[in-house]
Amino acid sequence: MSESSDRLQRRSAPKRLTADDWADAALAALAERGLAAVAVEPLAARLGTTKGSFYWHFANRDALVAAALARWEEVSTERIIRAMETAEPDPAARLGALLRGATLSVVDDPLEVRLLAAGDHPEVAAALARVTERRIGYLAHLFELLGFPAPEARHRGFFAYTSYLGHAQVAHAVPGAVPTDPAYLAAVTAALLKR
Repeated sequence: MSESSDRLQRRSAPKRLTADDWADAALAALAERGLAAVAVEPLAARLGTTKGSFYWHFANRDALVAAALARWEEVSTERIIRAMETAEPDPAARLGALLRGATLSVVDDPLEVRLLAAGDHPEVAAALARVTERRIGYLAHLFELLGFPAPEARHRGFFAYTSYLGHAQVAHAVPGAVPTDPAYLAAVTAALLKR
């Protein structure tokens, strides 16, 4: 076999899907149409594969939902926290960057709102509880680094997080109603830092 035909065969061979590919597709479907959209056949069609690929990675839909939620936790919380920790040494600047980034990204991504709406599902409820605690804990940590006593830092972390969630809800319920300009976001951060 020639080198060029070998390359052509490799290029035309279908990509082997990973469990993360399936989890990402499940999250995309969930963001578009809610938890009910996480179904094997439509996801297989979306990924251009068969149900056999799904069953190679998962025993059932519940296992896929659990994997998708774990992926969401990693990508939307842990990875962001690690990036903030390495990118910005100043806790006030880190807090501002985190709030700006999260607030702007949620306007275009309905996943958080869809997950909140599916909070009556046991797996989703458990993931929401873990993520909420982790995010509020991290925000409280930043406020502590800024000199706020632990109980007040926790309150401010909770306030910052619920402000973000409210922003997300309004952004998707009434598109265009939520200000996203830098001055507004700077004012929110300043209000959170005011002593």
